[in-house]
Amino acid sequence: MIVVLMGVSGSGKTAVGELLARALGWPYIDADDYHPPANVEKMRSGHPLTDEDRWPWLDRLNELMLAQDAKGQSAAVGCSALKQAYRDRLAKGLTDVRWVHLKGGFELIMARLQTRKHRYMPASLLQSQFDTLEAPQDALTIDISDPPEVLAARIRVGLGLRP
Repeated sequence: MIVVLMGVSGSGKTAVGELLARALGWPYIDADDYHPPANVEKMRSGHPLTDEDRWPWLDRLNELMLAQDAKGQSAAVGCSALKQAYRDRLAKGLTDVRWVHLKGGFELIMARLQTRKHRYMPASLLQSQFDTLEAPQDALTIDISDPPEVLAARIRVGLGLRP
């Protein structure tokens, strides 16, 4: 099983995903690690990515997830996956992918972003992420107002996963 934790920047994908993966003994794949340098520079300079910017990145992530799947191994993946078309591209060829939407309000997430320093994603791009977000219809939706440990436990219960 591949579990993709999705949502806008600052929703807790990495913090929750790492906890979930650790509890399950799975690897954690952080999509941020796979952006090509041009995407990183574009975001760092305060410009939102376009679909064309995202396609090669999403294809690379799909390859990583397919490799895990081919080995019969599970993984937790943190990826914004903001649009249904992105989720479709990520899931292509996978036998069992589950979506977890880490959902929170703009004010809560902006407050989080203003207290952290991301290596390239400025808080000024948050509104563009909310504007792009297409809420998934087939996801476990988790409200992010609780601590990451609580959220990871809710995901395990919600997906029927045992450590």
